[in-house]
Amino acid sequence: MLGVFSSSIVSPPEELVAAGSRTPSPKMTAAALRKWFEEKNPSAVSVEVGEHVQLAYTHQNESPFQPRSFAVKDEVFCLFEGALDNLGNLRQQYGLAKSTNEVLLVIEAYKALRDRAPYPANHVVGHLSGSFAFIVFDKSTSTLFVASDQYGKVPLYWGITADGYVAFADDAELLKGACGKSLASFPQGGLTSISCVYYITIPNSAYSDSDRII
Repeated sequence: MLGVFSSSIVSPPEELVAAGSRTPSPKMTAAALRKWFEEKNPSAVSVEVGEHVQLAYTHQNESPFQPRSFAVKDEVFCLFEGALDNLGNLRQQYGLAKSTNEVLLVIEAYKALRDRAPYPANHVVGHLSGSFAFIVFDKSTSTLFVASDQYGKVPLYWGITADGYVAFADDAELLKGACGKSLASFPQGGLTSISCVYYITIPNSAYSDSDRII
């Protein structure tokens, strides 16, 4: 899966900018990166959300135990890879149908907590159990959430393209060709949001603000 976002959505992480500055290397633009993804995966599905967001995914070479999925509902876009061990319990918790899969669960949980003060929308991540990585983009608020499980069971990487976009993907080689040295593994249990980049160590239960490091 691939998500590419302009600096108007998320600021490039300082550590990735610094890595690229120390050891300059060839890069490609965000548009070229998406085109390259589509060329490598002829069956890929890609979506542009305005001028600043590009999303793409493919079922090619996916693990049967960690499938990829995509969904959109009420202007909330989500790419999900992996599987949740507690999907059944979460369906009951949020009052969702038995047919609700992981990607729809994440969207519904995000929306419910986004609209329910005083809980932050990203509080949902602490309730997820399993192997997963996902990208959520809320077009209505221009908010981005990217998260992975605390053990990094689903590989996720991020980097900076030649034109300053922040890219997320489960394929390190894909980003290496596009982001050069401005590339790193996404922090296990990490999460990024609009306006700042921060990491959260997500315990087995829901985290608190004391877990945040900015």
